Amino acid sequence: MIKTGMGSLVPRILRQQTAVVPSTVVSVKNYATEATFETKPFKLHNLKEGPPTTGKVTKDEAVKYYRQMQTIRRLETSAGNLYKEKLVRGFCHLYSGQEACAVGMKGAMRPQDNIISAYRVHGWTYLMGVSTTGVLSELAGKQGGCARGKGGSMHMYAPNFYGGNGIVGAQVPLGAGVALACKYKGNEGVCLALYGDGAANQGQIFEAYNMAHLWKLPCIFVCENNGYGMGTSAERGSCNVNYYQRGDVLAGIWVDGMDVVAVRLATEFAIKHALNVGPVVMEVYTYRYSGHSMSDPGTSYRTREEVQEVRQTRDPISSFKEKILTAGLVTADELKAMDNEIKKEVDEATKQAKADAEIGLPELSTDVYGQNLQGDIRGCNPGSWLKHGTLKRAVNL
Repeated sequence: MIKTGMGSLVPRILRQQTAVVPSTVVSVKNYATEATFETKPFKLHNLKEGPPTTGKVTKDEAVKYYRQMQTIRRLETSAGNLYKEKLVRGFCHLYSGQEACAVGMKGAMRPQDNIISAYRVHGWTYLMGVSTTGVLSELAGKQGGCARGKGGSMHMYAPNFYGGNGIVGAQVPLGAGVALACKYKGNEGVCLALYGDGAANQGQIFEAYNMAHLWKLPCIFVCENNGYGMGTSAERGSCNVNYYQRGDVLAGIWVDGMDVVAVRLATEFAIKHALNVGPVVMEVYTYRYSGHSMSDPGTSYRTREEVQEVRQTRDPISSFKEKILTAGLVTADELKAMDNEIKKEVDEATKQAKADAEIGLPELSTDVYGQNLQGDIRGCNPGSWLKHGTLKRAVNL
């Protein structure tokens, strides 16, 4: 919201959707080094106080957040093109439009914190340390991928990142288990267990809520509500679309998932609450531009005009760009140079993914287990067995 003193003249819908501009700027020699941004109010459940509605962002943080969001956007564009070229087989779910969710959460995470999610995880894989080449090569089933091409779009992993998971909602109780491991180890870490609004009605999620509360697990249950569970709107699929309230006795927070600063503030608050009080349900209200997956055009259950309106009024990258430019944290030339660097990086990664080779057949049976206790691996045909081997590349053991 631009503070012009003419708030009453600004249309209500624009006041609700336009990004909030900084209220405080710290500058040196006319160059801002820090700015304070206002966010939309958070909605709370079973909480007397919530996150602050203002957050400081340094120049370095502004550059990092913008670079990360723009890289994810470019990465997903390339992934979509590779799918259309039939170089990506199987499923492919894009994160375009939801970049502020992942970048904001990652901005609040500490080295001992963990994350587990569903299958829309190309961006998370990059944020957790895998290069753009590693992500795109994995998508293409090539040996340069983070899982040697054996995982594909839905099964990528990195240290403290327990991956994409293909079974709807199944990652949530696993996330509670990771949180239990943090408590058992006493490392003061938490686990963010992400799921979508479409998975929010799964019974196993409520079982995980219950156990996490009883055992006071440091778990943050994050519902990324992008408005649609596959092709069904949240309103048609859920009797209660206030997902942050669904934890019953658990604390709940609603945050604008199109605002990277708001997501960071909410996550910082949730981490402290999870460590000191107990588990939290955090609803991150966002939007996806693409269909549920690449096989879904995304226009049979919503209009093109709806998607375009969100792009124009709520886009997480454009709104953050406007805020940091207005605050003087960056210049237009700096952002243009960064955009060119990112384009060059992703274009080169795409070329490498296309040129890379697949693994050989003997490697198919490597690292099926972190610690193999049963000997040979059963093959495709009755009576056939494969030798289990290891490349000693496993993470999170």
